Amino acid sequence: MCGIVGLHLRDATLYPQLGALLTDMLDQMCDRGPDSAGMAVYGDPTWSPSGEATVSLLDSPIAATELAAKVTDIVGTTVTGHDLDPTIVLHAAASADAITAAVRAVVPEARIIGFGDDLTVLKGMGNPTELANRFGLPQASGWQGVAHTRMATESAVTAEGSHPFAVGPDQCLVHNGSFSNHMSIKHDLERAGVVFDSENDTEVGARFVAKQLSEGVDLEKALLMLNETFDGFYTLLVSNSDSFAVVRDAISCKPAIIAETDRWVAMASEYRALAHLPGIENARIFEPEPEEVYVWHRQ
Repeated sequence: MCGIVGLHLRDATLYPQLGALLTDMLDQMCDRGPDSAGMAVYGDPTWSPSGEATVSLLDSPIAATELAAKVTDIVGTTVTGHDLDPTIVLHAAASADAITAAVRAVVPEARIIGFGDDLTVLKGMGNPTELANRFGLPQASGWQGVAHTRMATESAVTAEGSHPFAVGPDQCLVHNGSFSNHMSIKHDLERAGVVFDSENDTEVGARFVAKQLSEGVDLEKALLMLNETFDGFYTLLVSNSDSFAVVRDAISCKPAIIAETDRWVAMASEYRALAHLPGIENARIFEPEPEEVYVWHRQ
């Protein structure tokens, strides 16, 4: 079933409330996916300080402080580590590629789950609200966040299998539904040199979008191409450092609701996740149309 929430802030005075607002939205979706959850925050000054790149990972056999010290030795600048069990977050005044390469050299068995200049990704198993509070999400700030509660259907219940899938720089994709032809698309992408981390159908969608973006296609066009290529039933929320987008399949049986004000744009699987946002009584509220791509850009 799964539950999606996302919040794109237009009003900078709301940035300190991003994590608290996103946690409240996520809490309303727990019954749609009680087994695991993931969340992504753009612009938090603790996890993604200005001027530094951030890498999020799972399955490190060594603790955050030890890993940060070993990665520091490789990249040649101080790396800070945060232990947000089971996620580790590293950031430094170095490129995300350099940090990622160092992580893979030190702990090749670890799974990179997010990277970029603005993005922090957190994943875990268990009750989504409890995970959010354990990670410290209510205290996070920033201009944009997405979160997902997962009820696994296509792959095992693991932290790695939870959404978002963040496979390109500062990019996230969360998904409610399933792709029916993802294996053939996966094989096509593999022949083009794309490497996969899981058997999850959502990763195929994320890798497809990331490939288009890396080739210079804008987000709206990439999602139109996804609609043309993928079969199945799905609602997707896709974000990067300057955009926030929603798209549904032609049948649109997977629920989605969007609310928009001068201060923010929000999306959720159900209205109850939006009901307590500030100014919701003045919002334009609508259900996204089938196969239409809705994109908002950071101002």
